Amino acid sequence: MQKEGQSNLYSLLVDVIPKGILTTKNKASSWEYGYNDKYDFVVVSKSGQVGDVISIQGLRIALPKQPKECAKRHKDKSEQYWERNELPKQLSKIQSIFKWNDMPTEFKNQWVDYIESEFDKREYGAWFMSNGVPTYITGAHYMYLQWTSIDVGYPDFRDANRILFLFWEACKADNRSFGMDYLKIRRSGFSFMSSSECVNTGTLAKDSRIGVLSKTGSDAKKMFTDKVVPIANRLPFFFKPIQDGMDKPKTELAFRIPASKITKKNMFESTNDELYGLDTTIDWKNTDDNSYDGEKLLLLVHDESGKWIKPNNILNNWRVTKTCLRLGSKIIGKCMMGSTSNALAKGGDNFKKLYEDSNVLSRNKNGQTKSGLYSLFIPMEWNMEGFIDRFGLPVFRKPSTPVLGIDNELIHNGAIDYWQNEVESLKNDPDALNEYYRQFPRTESHAFRDESKQSIFNLTKIYQQIDYNDSIIMDHHLTRGNLS
Repeated sequence: MQKEGQSNLYSLLVDVIPKGILTTKNKASSWEYGYNDKYDFVVVSKSGQVGDVISIQGLRIALPKQPKECAKRHKDKSEQYWERNELPKQLSKIQSIFKWNDMPTEFKNQWVDYIESEFDKREYGAWFMSNGVPTYITGAHYMYLQWTSIDVGYPDFRDANRILFLFWEACKADNRSFGMDYLKIRRSGFSFMSSSECVNTGTLAKDSRIGVLSKTGSDAKKMFTDKVVPIANRLPFFFKPIQDGMDKPKTELAFRIPASKITKKNMFESTNDELYGLDTTIDWKNTDDNSYDGEKLLLLVHDESGKWIKPNNILNNWRVTKTCLRLGSKIIGKCMMGSTSNALAKGGDNFKKLYEDSNVLSRNKNGQTKSGLYSLFIPMEWNMEGFIDRFGLPVFRKPSTPVLGIDNELIHNGAIDYWQNEVESLKNDPDALNEYYRQFPRTESHAFRDESKQSIFNLTKIYQQIDYNDSIIMDHHLTRGNLS
């Protein structure tokens, strides 16, 4: 049920699949991962079985079937929430596959089931109980929560991120999609999540290339050296492929067998018979309209794409990099794009056009959006720091009694109430107010606010009318239909 103040971020669809067909196909495990044109949804389940069907901003997604038993940290539902499991001490001492290979057979037999279960969760995702509710997270989300070390340790579980990763998994599964265009709030963790996905994809794929772009070349480099590389280095040994080069590279992270010098003694010896490299690389490029032109990419992470300042143009760059993700009509790679938006005159206008061209409800005859991407917007009240409870759910309105937050501090106010107080305090400073709207938007129109000093019109009055119109829509006072 929708809580007070909650925007319509996603919804549960009912009776999408006839019960008889659902039972039969689940029994045969015959649902295929990817877009199902008969029922017009994207199956993100890799087990051949599906359960609930949800809609995230128009994209219909069939989730995996709920298992009979879900992981839970406690019998009492009030004590059920996401909890990361530490790597067993016996395995933490092993730093590479070479050391594992030297371990006694008895030791390997003791831990092989644990390692295989971690690979299964990486592939199929995981279920856990949260406040009595069975909750599914994708394999990419599991890798982020369980094995991605970030600046504050390991990430918290947030329901907003669960929706983001479900949407991203659907983009990966859908053969009509080039990826995701995520309109976000400030400090939502997208840079770390996309860096985690770089490593997750790069340590699985063979003969592939993953690229990183940001609003400037120095930002892309910093994301690579400060996020991507440390995340890869801190993976447990069983997820680490053989790596070439330095432990802390500045330009390229290469998962391949290091080259060895050929001498008269070893020229006829095959010293690498039992070694296999992925031959996959992760690198970054300087910000330019032609970045990665002519390259073939499995994954392109586009961070801060709403902040490209002239002469760089995100629209021009996407027209070029889009060709890196396709071979003819076949989509061979995906783009994970996310950003807040600058003022329209400072790159925001181009990002806005790209975002609007990515509406999943507006497709051409090939079944694709105009840009090829799928747009996603998560309002600020879903992911505002300081207003997430211990179950990862947002606290929208001021609770009658304080709620324990994810950081073990009490939450006395609601995200929407806090936001409205900030807006009220800035109402006499239009540019400061519009900047706050862009950083912490509740609607898409908030995210694309322009600077009032750049316009000959009274933008304050115009935006007041837009806010009023948005509030009517949010309160469901607007009815859409065909008039005749």
